[in-house]
Amino acid sequence: MKVIVAGFSKTGTKTMQVALASLGYPMYNFLEHFWYHHKDWEEILVRGGSIETFRRMYKDVDAVGDIPAFAFWEEIHEAFPDSKIILLTRDENSWYRSVLQQFEENNEWNMFKLSRNFTPTGRKFTTHFVKCLTACFGIIIPSAWRAVTVNETLAKKNFRQHNFYVTQKAPKHKLLIFKLQDGWKPLCEFLGVEVPNVKFPHKNVGGSAIKEAAEDNPVMKKMIKEMKILVSFVAIIFAGLLAYGFAQ
Repeated sequence: MKVIVAGFSKTGTKTMQVALASLGYPMYNFLEHFWYHHKDWEEILVRGGSIETFRRMYKDVDAVGDIPAFAFWEEIHEAFPDSKIILLTRDENSWYRSVLQQFEENNEWNMFKLSRNFTPTGRKFTTHFVKCLTACFGIIIPSAWRAVTVNETLAKKNFRQHNFYVTQKAPKHKLLIFKLQDGWKPLCEFLGVEVPNVKFPHKNVGGSAIKEAAEDNPVMKKMIKEMKILVSFVAIIFAGLLAYGFAQ
């Protein structure tokens, strides 16, 4: 483990994942945490995780961030004391609007809504996501079908307290406080690498991360594949019943 991205979700974690990968640090975000370490995180979210557990989970991973890892940045750093810490930050009003937009985008994509409720992978994903939101954001989802309700005051308070805690507790010589508009230079200087000759990335524009992930992430691809199989199966059953009805 070389880099821990301790910033709250919706501070640019997807962009940072792409940026760090460009610099040679493949990073686990929420979907990777779920795909590779679902059972471990289920245990951690309910009962807590030991330093040995985090060391086993991420010994071959260069960087981690996003939910739920950002909430456990301190424990992960204890497991990997040589790692550097990046605190992604942004204006809290902008951050809050981005949180709401992400939930709206997720809820408006019907294929995702159906997949997360009617497929085996989707139901497991949704259960895990709810636990992560509860543990890391303090957000409660009444059911998979109902829209997420976010308390603005408490959400901003959690966001503010988390950022303050990181700035106070992280070793100063290992900490970079970073905004996406800062670009390559401070990030590369902090990591001790050359600035790449490419434009700094900008991902998850308008809460599009889920749709983008559907193209290449194994979790989303599996959910959609299972949903298509389910739809085909239902269509065959319906056609058979329809044909049987006409035959009578």
